[in-house]
Amino acid sequence: MFMDGDGQHDPADITRLIEKLAEGYDMAVGARDWGSQAGVGRGLANTLYNWLATRMTGHEVADLTSGFRAVRADRFREFLYLLPNGFSYPTTSTMAFFRSAYPVAYVPIKAAQRIGKSHIRPLRDGLRFLLIIFKIATLYSPLKLFVPASAIFFLLGCANYAWTFMHDGRLTNMSTLMWSASVIVFLIGLVSEQITALTYRRHD
Repeated sequence: MFMDGDGQHDPADITRLIEKLAEGYDMAVGARDWGSQAGVGRGLANTLYNWLATRMTGHEVADLTSGFRAVRADRFREFLYLLPNGFSYPTTSTMAFFRSAYPVAYVPIKAAQRIGKSHIRPLRDGLRFLLIIFKIATLYSPLKLFVPASAIFFLLGCANYAWTFMHDGRLTNMSTLMWSASVIVFLIGLVSEQITALTYRRHD
């Protein structure tokens, strides 16, 4: 069992999470509703995380950052080497379970008012949360991040070439640079995909 130490989680909900494990799930997560979010800013950020994780995994992710969860210990130990020292073990473990096709269930919960003040600072931690977003994409399926980026560079190169050809009748270095960047980003995505596959390789 995992619970935050700020008094938001109700221990009575532990039974509901464990019941999901008894049904065959490997992880059960307490999903907070909008009214349980710690402020509008945190609520919007968590909504963005949930949307991105849903797009990456193809599964509905109701609460990516919830720290209230029950997991099978043997499954969780497989991913200890992936967990960060800081932000954010809920994000990493959830994506790892989905990536390994381990079933995950979400149980609606109500979170109480936090006891004490949050240690999260919007300015200081804003970039860290942004890095989490990119980490989610690269942790689960790198090509879903790199292919769109590669396509954007390619289309920008084509647009620049069309503009310069119509006005100057020539191909500029900028178009060539954009197309080269498109190829490089795509190849990096392929390498990242192979590394991800090796990272999640099952151990006997």
